[in-house]
Formats: sequence, C-alpha cells, structure tokens
Amino acid sequence: MDLSTERGHVMRKAVWGTALRVIVALPAIALAGCGDLTRQGTGSSYLIVQALEAASGAEPNEFSGTLDSDVLTLVNGVPTVFNDVGKVRLALGMKDPGGAELPTSPTSANFITVNRYNVRYFRADGRNTPGVDVPSGFDGAFTATVGTSSPEVGFELVRHIAKEQAPLRALARNFAVIISTIAEVTFYGRDQTGREVSVSARILINFGDFGDPD
Repeated sequence: MDLSTERGHVMRKAVWGTALRVIVALPAIALAGCGDLTRQGTGSSYLIVQALEAASGAEPNEFSGTLDSDVLTLVNGVPTVFNDVGKVRLALGMKDPGGAELPTSPTSANFITVNRYNVRYFRADGRNTPGVDVPSGFDGAFTATVGTSSPEVGFELVRHIAKEQAPLRALARNFAVIISTIAEVTFYGRDQTGREVSVSARILINFGDFGDPD
C-alpha cells in the first residue's frame, strides 16, 4: 500500500508560522465506529461495522479514527504522492436474534461475502460538488467473508489520482488551506444464498499539505 509517484521538482516545506485557514470546520469527534447499520434486503443476516480507521500512506501502520491526508510528502527530499489506506472490522448480525435462553446462531448460509465498496466525500457546509469542492468518489473491491469471526480488512480510502486532481492538487505547497471532509464508505456483499446486503460507516478526513514524518 505504500506505492508512490514522484511529481515536480524538489522543494522544502515551511509550515511553522504560517496562518492556517480551514475551509470547513467539523466536530473533533471521529465519525467512525459502528457506522450506519443498514438492514436492507430479504436476507436473514446483516453486516455490522465494528470499527473504521485510516492511516496516511506515508505511515501506513499508524491507524486512527480520523485521517490527516497529506497531499504531498517529501521522501528523501523528493516530492511524493501516497494513497491513504483504510481498515474496517466487520461482524455479522441476525435479524431474528432469538431469545436470551435460545439465541439464534448463524449457519454457513447466513455468512456474508463482501466484494466491493464505494467511497464518497462530502462537507458540512453543503459544498459537495465532486472534483470542485471535494474529491470525486470511487468504487473499489476486496473479498472477505463475515461469519462467526470478525475479520479486519484493509482497503484504499484515498487514491493517488485524487491528489493529482482538483480540488486537492491546489493544496500542494499551499500550507494555509485545509479541506475537511467526511468520507462515507459503503460495503456491499451477499449472503451465501445470493441475497444482497450493505452497510455504511463514516470517518473524518482533513486534506492538506502537512508536515512530513521524519
């Protein structure tokens, strides 16, 4: 997940002492966690997002409930663009949980295989035009089956190409501007009888040209 592309000539960052302007302020509380439970379809089971976290591509093992997405990172003095990664922990729920003395246990027919996801970004001030106010949304894919265990799955949350396009491209070397967005990630799958299931969760992402890790 740490592939990078080089862009432009070498320049130094100077972020200290620079006045910072945030395009839209959002609450400091991370908008991640159990997510927006979606019990759609006719299946007997549904998906639960137990946790949604993200990490900068420059530090892909440092996961958090919010993401400061650096649009340009210096690596050995070379301007570099990283994608940013997400990590989700999924669990299975039963629509008919049964009683306390005799709870319903899922069978293999209830297991849900997730095979794709969609990411869209929006802002609290309602300025949400993709490619103008926020990065364009996209579809991605991975495969994980959710049954009696709760798998953790990594996926791409911010693409390389988004940092080369409007509005993020204009943030490079523009240390005074940050774009704060909410990323809504919807995961899609099917149970083993073919019934479709989906669930959504959200996480806060701040885009800017931030100070680089040592």
